[in-house]
Formats: sequence, structure tokens, C-alpha cells
Amino acid sequence: MKRILTKAFFDRPAVDVARDLIGAYVVRRHRGRTLAVMITETEAYDGPRDRASHAHRGLTPRTRPMFGPAGVLYVYFTYGMHWLMNVVTGPEGYPAAVLIRAGRFADPKTGAVRELKGPALLARYLHIDGSASGRKAARPTGIWFEDRGVRIARSAISASRRIGVDYAGPTWSRKPYNFRLSQNIDFLCKK
Repeated sequence: MKRILTKAFFDRPAVDVARDLIGAYVVRRHRGRTLAVMITETEAYDGPRDRASHAHRGLTPRTRPMFGPAGVLYVYFTYGMHWLMNVVTGPEGYPAAVLIRAGRFADPKTGAVRELKGPALLARYLHIDGSASGRKAARPTGIWFEDRGVRIARSAISASRRIGVDYAGPTWSRKPYNFRLSQNIDFLCKK
């Protein structure tokens, strides 16, 4: 059974949400089609003290969504070519979010499982761009998260350092805030 994840799910610490999103689906309604991707990798960014977080430097026009309510999307442009999608977590005013890094989906034509390795590929497949930033993750906005009954054992989720955040210094760059499905479980990608 499909259940849309509401604000209550996201109104928790970023690390908990990041871990619990593994096996959940991000769903996008775009031009009459519904695209659904099972999330297989996430990263938590935990508040203004987290030197790897965009919010570390405070409230800016770019980071404004991170300071908003839980369940709002924070989408930003990077390297002059890629959009990356995050979902805001925790209480309003505390800038924390989870980056959706990777996922898998069943190809509608062949049924084969396809991997989206990297947050830019995932955002591109889902047709996510900056226009989504600040929008609530909910069916009426066309982008939402679902629990489709997939249950993944904690032992099947690995935690490690976040990717590409060495600039954050030794303490914050080593936080085990990257979560990924550590077992190849193809059957979990059913529609």
C-alpha cells in the first residue's frame, strides 16, 4: 500500500530522516507521466554548525528554503550545470536537509532495473530544477515521497562519510551522514 510521507515524517533530525528514506520512493508527476524512484542513497546536512551545509553561512536567498518547515524542497544549482534535490527536515528555523543522492527504478519499457547513481542524474530523470525549490513535497505540487511498504533491515544500510565535503574540516567531513543501500536488492524496485 502506498502512503505519502507527510510533514511529520520530515519533522525529525536530518540523520534519522536520511536513514529512513532508504527504500522510500520519490515520485514526480510531469507532463502527464508519473515517475517513481526508490531511494538508495542519501546524505544528511544538520544545521548551522554543520560546516558541510550551505546553511553554515546563514540565511541567504539560496538557502531560505532550508530554514523553512519540514517537508519543503531545497533545490540548488551546482558546477554551473546540475540541479540537486534536498528535502528540509526538523523544526522551522533550524536549517537541516537531506540530499537525495541515488535511486533505482523499473524501466517502464523493459522492466529492467535502472540505477541513477548521483544526485544530478536523479534530479534530471525526475525533471527537477530550481522552480521546485521552496515547494512543499506533496501530491498537489507534483513532487512527493511515498512509503510503498518496502522494509529494509538496518544491516542492509551502510553509513559512511559524506561525499565531496573535505572543505568542511576534519570533524564535519568525517561525520557518517551518508546512508546507502549496501545490498543489491533488485526485487525492491517493483511498481
